[in-house]
Amino acid sequence: MKSKILYIVVPCYKEEEVLPETSKRLKSKLEALIEQKKIDSDSKIMFVNDGSTDNTWKIIQELHNSDKIYSGVNLSRNRGHQNALLAGMTVAVEYADMIISLDADLQDDINAIDAMVDNYLNGYDVVYGVRSSRKTDTFFKRFTAEAFYKLMKGLGVDIVFNHADYRLMSKRAVQGLLQFKEVNVFLRGIVPQVGYPWTTVEYERAERFAGESKYPLKKMLAFAFDGITSFSIKPIRLITSLGVGISVVSIILLIWTIVTKILGGTVAGWSSLMVSIWFIGGVQLLCLGVVGEYIGKIYAETKHRPLFIIENILNEKKKGE
Repeated sequence: MKSKILYIVVPCYKEEEVLPETSKRLKSKLEALIEQKKIDSDSKIMFVNDGSTDNTWKIIQELHNSDKIYSGVNLSRNRGHQNALLAGMTVAVEYADMIISLDADLQDDINAIDAMVDNYLNGYDVVYGVRSSRKTDTFFKRFTAEAFYKLMKGLGVDIVFNHADYRLMSKRAVQGLLQFKEVNVFLRGIVPQVGYPWTTVEYERAERFAGESKYPLKKMLAFAFDGITSFSIKPIRLITSLGVGISVVSIILLIWTIVTKILGGTVAGWSSLMVSIWFIGGVQLLCLGVVGEYIGKIYAETKHRPLFIIENILNEKKKGE
C-alpha cells in the first residue's frame, strides 16, 4: 500500500528568530518518518506567513528555494493565528492525506508527531496533542488556563482539556472542518464538532525557543472570551437569571421598606440607596456589554467577509497533475 502524504502546517507571525531552527527540526522529523516508510516522500512542511512585518516571508522563500520539502503560503495581511492556520489547511488539504498543525515556537514536542501518525494509520481521523502537565507554566497561567477549560466545559462547549492547536487531522476531517463558514473562528471548539474517530497523544510542553510570545494576557483574555461567546449562549441565560434574581431582591426590599414605614421605623437612606443604584447600574452595563458582544458577532457573520486572502503560494503541483 502506498504511503500517505503528510503536511505540517505552521502559522507564522514575526517568527524570523525561530524559523531557521524550527525548519531544521521539522525537516529531520519528516525525513525520519519518510525513511521509516510511515509517510510518503511528497510530504512537506508548509509555513503560513500571517502578514508579518519582519523577514519571516523572506526566510520562507529562501527555505523553499533551498529545499522543496518546504512550502509556503503568504497572506495579504495579518488575519490572526486561527485564520492563518485555517488558510494553510485549506491549501494543504488539496495535496495531503493528513495534516498536522503546529506552532512555530518549538514549545510543542515534535516527537509526538510519530504517535500522531501511528494513530492515524490505526484508523483515527483526529489526534489531539494534549499537555501531560503544566509544570513549566507560572501559577497564574496554569490557574487561568485550567479555569478556562473548566469554564468552557461548564458552559456546555465540547472541548478537549489542555489541548491547544497541536493536532493531526485526516483529509476528510479537514474537508469537514472547511464546511464551517463562521467568521469567528475558534478551532478548539469547531474541530470536535466535525466528528469522526479521535484520540489523544500526551506530550511535555517546553519553553519557547526564541522570540516573544504573540499571545500576551490581553490577547489571551480576548481569545478566551471569543471562544465562550462563539460556542455558548449560557452567558445570555445567566443574564436572564441575574435579572430575575435582582427583581426578586428588589421586591423583598420594597416590602421591607413598606413594613418598616408602617411600624414607624426610620428608613435607612443615603448609603444603601447609593450602593443599590451603583450596583444595579454596573450590572446593567455588564449585561449590555455581553449582549452587545453577541450582537457584534451576528453583525460580523452577516457580512460574509473572507477569513483570509492568499497572496502567494510556494508549492509543487497537486498529486496526479
